Amino acid sequence: MDRLVNTVRPYAWGSPTAIPELLGVAPTGEPQAEMWMGAHPGAPSRTERGPLNEIVDADPVRELGTPAVEKFGPRLPFLLKVLAAGAPLSLQVHPDLDQARAGFAAEEAAGIPVDAPHRTYKDANHKPELICALTPFEGLCGFRAPTAAADLIAELGVDSLKPYVDLLHAHPEEAALREVLTALLTADREEMAHTVAEAAAAADRLGGHHTPFANLAHHFPGDPGVIAAMLLNHVTLQPGEALYLGAGVPHAYFDGMGVEIMANSDNVLRCGLTPKHVDVAELLRVVRFESNDPNVLRPEASPSGEEVYDTPIDEFRLSRFVRPEGASPTDVTAPTPQILLSVAGRPKAGEITLAPGESVFVPAGEKTELSGAGTVFRATVVA
Repeated sequence: MDRLVNTVRPYAWGSPTAIPELLGVAPTGEPQAEMWMGAHPGAPSRTERGPLNEIVDADPVRELGTPAVEKFGPRLPFLLKVLAAGAPLSLQVHPDLDQARAGFAAEEAAGIPVDAPHRTYKDANHKPELICALTPFEGLCGFRAPTAAADLIAELGVDSLKPYVDLLHAHPEEAALREVLTALLTADREEMAHTVAEAAAAADRLGGHHTPFANLAHHFPGDPGVIAAMLLNHVTLQPGEALYLGAGVPHAYFDGMGVEIMANSDNVLRCGLTPKHVDVAELLRVVRFESNDPNVLRPEASPSGEEVYDTPIDEFRLSRFVRPEGASPTDVTAPTPQILLSVAGRPKAGEITLAPGESVFVPAGEKTELSGAGTVFRATVVA
C-alpha cells in the first residue's frame, strides 16, 4: 500500500480556500481547482516507490491484477479527483470511445502538438465521469425539453432571442436543440455580445430560476455560452448526492466541492463559457441532442456498510464508507486496484492513518482493512 502525494491543479476557476481547508493547510491565495489521484501522465500521484504511473508501467499485473489488465490493458483505468469550483467551469462535453480514438488518430496524423491550444483530443480514451458532492454543489447537466428551454428564454423578453424560441417550439427535439446550439455558436460575436448583455440584464431583473444565468453572464460577459446554458438543466446537489455524465452530455459546474472520478482521460470539447478554443464542427458531432431529467444518484448501502454509486460503466466504481466511532474494521481487500481517500475524521487504511484529503493506492489483492472513525471514498474498477 502506498501513501499518495498528489498534485493540486491551479486552474483559474478553482476555489482558493476549499481544498486547503480540506487538507488543513493555509491557502496560497491562488485558485486550487483539482487534486489529482492516480496515474495520469499529466500529474501522476507520487509515492515512496516513485510516480504511480511508473510503478504501474513496471509491473501492471502485480499492481492492477490480471482481471483489470485483461479487461482494460496495462494502465490504471480511472482518475480520482477532489474538485473545488469557485467560479463556473466551461460548458463542455466528452467523446465516446470510438470518437476519441478517431479524433486522437486524426490529430496525431495531422501533426498537431498534444499541448497545442487548438488541439481537441489529448488521448485516445473516453471520459465518462461521476461527481459526488462534498458540499452543496451547483451546475448544469443535460438538455432541458426544448419547450421548457423556449419558455425560460422567452421570459427574458429579448427580441433578438425570439428566433431561437421559435426554433425550439417548431421542430422535433433533436433538430430543435441542434439548430439552436449551432446558431448560437456560429452567430456574429459582436451581435451576440449585445444579445447576451440584454439577456443578462433581464435575468438580473427577473431573479428566481434566471439567477444562475445572470451570474454566468457576470463571469463571461458577451459569451454565447450564457444563452446555450439556458438549454440545459440546472441542478443543485446536496452532500452525498452525485451525477453521472456519459458521453455527449453537455454539462458545466458552477460552485462547490466534490469527489470526481472518471475514465483515465483528459478529452474535453468546449461549448462556451471559456476563452479557450471551441471546435464547433467536432462539438456538434459529439453532442447528443436529447433531453433528459438529471438523474441524481444516491448511494446504495450494502451489509458491509459500503455505499455504492451505481454507474453503467466498468472503468470506475465509486463508493464510500461513513464510519462511526467504535465501528468494527471492514475488510476491503479486492482483486482490483484501489485508491482510498479520506474526507473526514482520521480513519486508517491498514496501518496508515488518513487525515482529510489524504489517500493511498492499494495494489490488487493486497490485504486491506478500514478502521477508525471517518468518511472514506473507495475508487476501483469492475473487472
